Amino acid sequence: MSNGQLPETARDWHIRIRRLTWPVILANLTIPLVGVADVAVMGQLPDPAFIGAVAMGAALFSAIYWLFGFLRMGTTGLAAQCFGRDATAEAGAVFMRAAATASLLGVGLIILQHPIEALLFSLFSASEQTANLAQTYFSLRIYSAPAVLLYLVELGLLFGMQRMRETLILSVALNLTNLILDLVFVLGLDMGIRGVAIGTLISEWGAAVSGLWIVWRCLKSSGWQPARPKQLWESKAVSALFHVSSNLLIRTFFVQLPFFVGVIFATRAGDLTLAAHGVLMQIFFVTMYALDALAHTAETLAGYSYGAENRRALRRTLYYCGLWAGMLATITALLILFLGDWFIHGLTQNAQVRNIAQSFLPWLALTPLTCAGAFLLDGIFVGTTHVTQMRNAMAVAALVWAGSLYLSAELLGYHAVWLSMSIFMVTRTLLLSTYYPRLERSTEPSQ
Repeated sequence: MSNGQLPETARDWHIRIRRLTWPVILANLTIPLVGVADVAVMGQLPDPAFIGAVAMGAALFSAIYWLFGFLRMGTTGLAAQCFGRDATAEAGAVFMRAAATASLLGVGLIILQHPIEALLFSLFSASEQTANLAQTYFSLRIYSAPAVLLYLVELGLLFGMQRMRETLILSVALNLTNLILDLVFVLGLDMGIRGVAIGTLISEWGAAVSGLWIVWRCLKSSGWQPARPKQLWESKAVSALFHVSSNLLIRTFFVQLPFFVGVIFATRAGDLTLAAHGVLMQIFFVTMYALDALAHTAETLAGYSYGAENRRALRRTLYYCGLWAGMLATITALLILFLGDWFIHGLTQNAQVRNIAQSFLPWLALTPLTCAGAFLLDGIFVGTTHVTQMRNAMAVAALVWAGSLYLSAELLGYHAVWLSMSIFMVTRTLLLSTYYPRLERSTEPSQ
């Protein structure tokens, strides 16, 4: 069974999902390792301000780059549908348009770095030492912005073309380089937080350049021929890109709010709580990126099914990916519950930070179960580019999250961050579930 065919039997579906997912799990696990490596290296230093500064800096860049996550998601959905229609030329054009957009946006972030820095740092209430260290990190790492946004587009195309092993190679190369450079610059050359930022900067540019070569090879092996500039920027295609991108941008803004506000909340609780939050979020992102692998598989299979106008395959994508997502979420929750202490000890030597982080492990263990449905349905809607419904669902879920945080913050303190996060994820799942029947009906039942 080739990538250009949809599975038929239950066994075929499980084989396809497993084959597509395991490289993405490994690749996704390497994505947050940029932050994990940074935090772990800083955690070997005695002052918690170093961990807090990296947590702040990583949160800022996560907020910025997640906001531009539409570049990856939009490219995946459009490319997967092209793949389903056997339209390789258009898939290449999708990549070229998105890559050009990413490059321009990345340069824009560098040009506007000072007002962006002033705006974002004004939201935090960290100590002067932590804020100064975080600003040093920000002022260096911002120069990788074009590379990171281009890297998102590269991943999007590879996911859309079901080239999951290539994404694994690219992600491993990025994070292995980052880890080695962290160790050399910080522990070897004693460059402190500047070493962390420079190591990440070099590794992100290296990944973007390597990704261009991998994408070029994948497209050429599929028979792609570059389109003429006039065809590349054809008005209908550009309009479709703008529609998908703008709605996903708004959707991602709402998704980012709970994470970003969580960091703000932690900074106001002091450097120790901020450091503990940084440790907890690194574990959270590792586990969530593993779970998100099923969403990526759902994206590419749903996009292929939608492009092939196969309603039955779309329904089976949701069913079989849902089975795998539930299983993976349960395993992940148990791992956090029983091995969470070990992970925390590996990330920081500070006993006070460890104690604070350990007290919130039950909340962390709950998150895979509350996130599984939201992530899976996100994948279905991204793959079919039904982005208006996603935008609306996220806006309502964000309102529910804001209300729950406001009502519980005074009573529960930092616990309110995790309670409202769980409510946010469950609300996303319920709202997207109500939209799904209409999505399925919009797919022509060709088979």
